[in-house]
Amino acid sequence: AKARKAVGVIYRMINEGKIGGRAILLAGKPGTGKTAIAMGLAHQLGENTPFTTMSGSEVFSLEMSKTEALTQAMRKSIGVQILEETEVMEGEVVEIQIDTSFASGDNKPGGKKGGMEKTGRLTLCTTDMETVYDLGTKMIDALSKEKVTAGDVITIDKASGKITKLGRSFSRSRDYDAMGSQTRFVQCPEGELQKRKEVVHNVSLHEIDVINSRQQGFLALFAGDTGEIKSEVREQIDAKVVEWKEEGRAKIIPGVLFIDEVHMLDMECFSFLNRALESDMAPVLVIATNRGITNIRGTEYKSPHGIPLDLLDRLMIVSTDPYTHDEILKILSVRCEEEDVEMADDALELLARIGTETSLRYAIQMVITASLAAEKRKSAQVEIEDIKRVYKLFVDVKRSTQYLMEYNKEYMYNELDDSDEYAVDNGDEEADKKEDSMETSP
Repeated sequence: AKARKAVGVIYRMINEGKIGGRAILLAGKPGTGKTAIAMGLAHQLGENTPFTTMSGSEVFSLEMSKTEALTQAMRKSIGVQILEETEVMEGEVVEIQIDTSFASGDNKPGGKKGGMEKTGRLTLCTTDMETVYDLGTKMIDALSKEKVTAGDVITIDKASGKITKLGRSFSRSRDYDAMGSQTRFVQCPEGELQKRKEVVHNVSLHEIDVINSRQQGFLALFAGDTGEIKSEVREQIDAKVVEWKEEGRAKIIPGVLFIDEVHMLDMECFSFLNRALESDMAPVLVIATNRGITNIRGTEYKSPHGIPLDLLDRLMIVSTDPYTHDEILKILSVRCEEEDVEMADDALELLARIGTETSLRYAIQMVITASLAAEKRKSAQVEIEDIKRVYKLFVDVKRSTQYLMEYNKEYMYNELDDSDEYAVDNGDEEADKKEDSMETSP
């Protein structure tokens, strides 16, 4: 609960734009909800705030340098709202007339065979005026694709010819006895048909980088492998974005970069992040780890959470505590609803107790397995006997470790002490027989 309240304060700071360039560390034992809190933050921020998720090990698996992978991740987390004014025609469709005629081959350039030609007229109106426009083949096809009919309120972009259907006019709401639930009714536009409208384009800095650094331009975003981008290109883009911001044509939106398992990064990556947080265009960095005092990767130096002390000093640290019994009970109840599993109250209570003694993840995994066990005995509800059955079939980490400790000597490639009675010796015939039996066993 304390961790969720702390992240709630961070959410407010992000919304108010008061946390740019800062970093948050979610630290806690495995299964205490660190990733779930980060995903909840992403959901709460909405689609307009960029949220990039990556694992610390991804930096080493990509076909690019570690710093380039982190740079791309950070620039994906910085949004740019580009404001653009365009001329549009907005009005209610009064009538659409489409005429089809057959054109002879003589009229075609190059003597090509004739075909069907479509021409038409579109009548648009507002509360103040009404105008008739002549339509060509492309506009007729666009109107057909959008399924525009009389009574629809539409906008037409004069530059691109794009047609957008805003909804159906209130004056035509009684044309049909029944309407679909998705039908949206809007007022007939006022004023003139031709208007200047402000259009907002939401892109990330990384998308602008790719478009300006590849020959295929925008199509490079769909190729997947963007490769390394030169620093000169990024510097020019940053200067242009700042210029747009000063002119009021663009707005920079610092998003969130979430790095899970951050202890997998090495000293080079931590040094880069430490320097990148000082940049003017830095996103909010949220990192998570389940490590205690451990070695920093690639070094022999120990540090809390495997993170260098100079970077730790920059972080706002949020500690996540293990879930209580009541919290696990509530989470499992929600999980049963999501999985569409009917579970008896006493069975849910038993499963919550198992989750408290073992782990929440283990208890969540038992929900669907217990449901399948209930289906096998032709029951629509999961009972205690189903929980006990799957508890015997699937062991948790503690029972698995206990089993290993008990039967440790019977496993192959086991590390044995020299004093162990099963240690292999040239004169130890018993050990030789045991090794032969292990090799021949199926």
